[in-house]
Amino acid sequence: MTAAPALPRTAAELGLAEQFRAAPGAAASSARAAAFHRFESAGLPTRRVESWHYTDLRVALAKAAPLAAPPDEATIAAAKDRLATLPRLAPARLVLINGVFVAALSDPPPAGVTLAPAAASATFSVDDPMLALALALAPAGVAAIVAPGAKPSPIEVVHCFAGEGPRSVYSRLVIDVGAAASAAFVERFVGAGTETQRHASTAIDVAAGGALAYVAAIEDEPGLHVESEVVRLAEGAALDAFAFVAGGALVRRQIFARLVGERARIGLAGLGLLDGRRHADTTLEVVHAAPRGESREFYRHIVADEANGVFQGKVIVQPGAQKTDGAMKSQAILLSPEATMNAKPELEIFADDVVCGHGATIGALDPEQLFYLQARGLPPAEAEAMLLEAFGAEAISRVADAELAEALLALMRDWLARRGRGSRS
Repeated sequence: MTAAPALPRTAAELGLAEQFRAAPGAAASSARAAAFHRFESAGLPTRRVESWHYTDLRVALAKAAPLAAPPDEATIAAAKDRLATLPRLAPARLVLINGVFVAALSDPPPAGVTLAPAAASATFSVDDPMLALALALAPAGVAAIVAPGAKPSPIEVVHCFAGEGPRSVYSRLVIDVGAAASAAFVERFVGAGTETQRHASTAIDVAAGGALAYVAAIEDEPGLHVESEVVRLAEGAALDAFAFVAGGALVRRQIFARLVGERARIGLAGLGLLDGRRHADTTLEVVHAAPRGESREFYRHIVADEANGVFQGKVIVQPGAQKTDGAMKSQAILLSPEATMNAKPELEIFADDVVCGHGATIGALDPEQLFYLQARGLPPAEAEAMLLEAFGAEAISRVADAELAEALLALMRDWLARRGRGSRS
């Protein structure tokens, strides 16, 4: 078979190569150089790549924005003022500005947690070009290491953008949960504008018997947000993760999870709120590599106007991963004839003693339910918002922390209120 000819380099790919060569310390790091080589070998993904079929980044990213500058004293002072008005979602807060950890704006970590630079390590050994790019161009970032047996208070990690005009930001976060430890993290993205191109990478490693509750929230308006999560769960380890997506023009969240220990458990859930011409893509791959693992995926989207939602979920059960229990569901409500949702749940099973299933639904609000509410005096916009809130709240109910769940509900209600005001104007 004749190999397909290599695509010519785009302006964005050429610009990224120049940025890597100019980035302080990038070329001197063997790990970062190897990561950029992996990116260059693959190039920006196109729709020819199956996992990127619904998000053609090669076309969308026409030009790479210049790298955002590291924070200086003025930037840190401005961020301090901005953070003072940002309600906390956890007792302890860690702050990164333009991908750089800023100790002066961060709280001391709770007992049982230590912080260290996050190296571009083998923890991120996944074959994806955008993850490789993030590892190559991100500054050191931060690693939060939870000691074995520790049960620290929850931690909020805030990614702040600072800068004017088109800028690209790369960040790296590592969450390492020790054996039999239990932790909770909230990762938030704030401050970015429409000219911002953001590339984030998060590695989650949970040792035997450990447990992690994790929430990611995109609350700002970047022109591009590409977020890659790599998860490794050891024997008896558990991860419950939730994503709240209510911002960004083009958002791609990709999750690569591997259950390497027996009886590992993972729960992935999320809520996407899309209006205007937003494009939000959630693509995940869960690999069961050991027996008696359990995985649950539950995602909901509300898609309005000319927005486009994407959910691609693949669960792979490897040979020998007997007694695997997996279930995946994607549900979407379309609020406009121009709104679209692409859902592709998949199972690849190579073991013969498993219980796995998947499903997807896409539809509109029930007109009978709308009529029922309006017949009792509710205006059409309020009736619609009430039904949409109930739909989204079921996804948010996957968040075990009641205060955090209520904060996410408030963000959803704000989005519904803004949309309601827009539909009446």
